[in-house]
Amino acid sequence: MDSHIIAVMIGVSTFLGALGLGALLWGLKTGQFDDEKKFLGATKFDDEEALRDAASMQEKKEAAKKREKTYAPPD
Repeated sequence: MDSHIIAVMIGVSTFLGALGLGALLWGLKTGQFDDEKKFLGATKFDDEEALRDAASMQEKKEAAKKREKTYAPPD
């Protein structure tokens, strides 16, 4: 390979790495990675019974959505 091609490849890869690092630092600065709801929400369902209750509630919500979509008023 020609040294010019290698220099261009190194320059482009350095630029892309700096761009990625800049995006990561921007995300940290603006709080893009703060996910407190997920962290705190995971403690709600500590035992199996609470997890089963949450799953049944989710199934009920999905069933209600299906009924809502298939509802047609009488003619």
